[in-house]
Amino acid sequence: MRKKFISKKKKNGKRLKFKFLLFLLLFIFSIYKTFRFLLKSNINIDNKEFVEFLLSNNNSDNKVNKFIKTINKKYKPVDLLSTNYYELTKPKIIKENNANKDNYLPLIYIYNTHQSEEYAPSNFVEGEIKPTVMMADYIMEDIFNKNKLSTLVEERSIKQILNDKNWKYYKSYDASRIYMNDTKNKNPSIKYFIDVHRDSLSKDKTTVEINGKSYAKVIFLIGVENPNYQQNLEFTTLINDKLNEKYPNLSKGIYKKGGEGVNGVYNQDNSKYTILIEIGGPNNTTTEVLNSTLAFCDVFMEVISSNGG
Repeated sequence: MRKKFISKKKKNGKRLKFKFLLFLLLFIFSIYKTFRFLLKSNINIDNKEFVEFLLSNNNSDNKVNKFIKTINKKYKPVDLLSTNYYELTKPKIIKENNANKDNYLPLIYIYNTHQSEEYAPSNFVEGEIKPTVMMADYIMEDIFNKNKLSTLVEERSIKQILNDKNWKYYKSYDASRIYMNDTKNKNPSIKYFIDVHRDSLSKDKTTVEINGKSYAKVIFLIGVENPNYQQNLEFTTLINDKLNEKYPNLSKGIYKKGGEGVNGVYNQDNSKYTILIEIGGPNNTTTEVLNSTLAFCDVFMEVISSNGG
C-alpha cells in the first residue's frame, strides 16, 4: 500500500513538473511572438525614408549631421524616429549677424508659433521624446542651405515667453512675434518667413498617396486683416498652385481667416513674403511629413528663384 502511495506521489510530481515546464514554454513562446509582432509592426510603419534622410547627411557642418553625432552614443538609429530635435539640443539664441563672416547673409527664417504640435510616434521604444513640427524646420534648413539659401531656424522657446509674461496659449502669436522681430532687426537680409504648423484633423483627411508614396497633406493659412494681405496671398498662391501642379492634391488650398474672435494677422504684416503652412496631422508618420516637406522645399525654391531669390 505504501509503495502504491509513493508511486502515485511521484506520478503527481512529474505531472506538476510537466505542467510547469509546459506553462513556462508557452509563456516564453507568447513573449517571443509578441515581440516579433511589435517589431514587425514597427517596420511596417514605413519610416525607412526618414531614417535614410537623417543618416545620409555626410556634411560635417550640417545641423542634421551634428545632431546625429550628438546623440549617437545615447540613442540607436531607430530611436531617431521619435526624436524631437528641440528637446535634445540646447536652445540657440540667434545672435546678430556678422556680414563679414563667410559672407553669411540669412535669407530665410523658419519658426513655429506652436512648437509643441506633435506627429505620430514612430516606434514602440519612444521614451518621452516625440516628433514635433520642428522636425520639418530642420529638414527645410538642410535643403535650403545645401542650395545656397542661407536659413535660420528659431530654437528659442515660445513656452518660455508665455510663462515669463504669464500669457495664455492663445497669445502664442504675440510670443513668436517677439522672436520674429528680434531676428529681423538683427538680420535685415531675411526676406522670407515660414511659420510651420500641424493640422488637427484625422489621418484620412491629412494624408494623400502620390505615385505610390504617402504624403502628409498641407494647407496654407492667410490672415485677411493685415496690410500685406494681397501680397502674401499672391505669393502663397504661386506656391500652392505649383505644389498641386507637381504633386497633385498635396495641398488642400489656402484658408483665409479673419473676423471677430480670430487673429486675422498671424504676423503676416511683418513681411509680404510670410507663409503659414500646416503639414499633416497628429497621426501622420515622420516619413509622410518628410515627403511633404521635401515637396514644399522643391516648389518654394522654384518660386523664389523666379522672384529674384
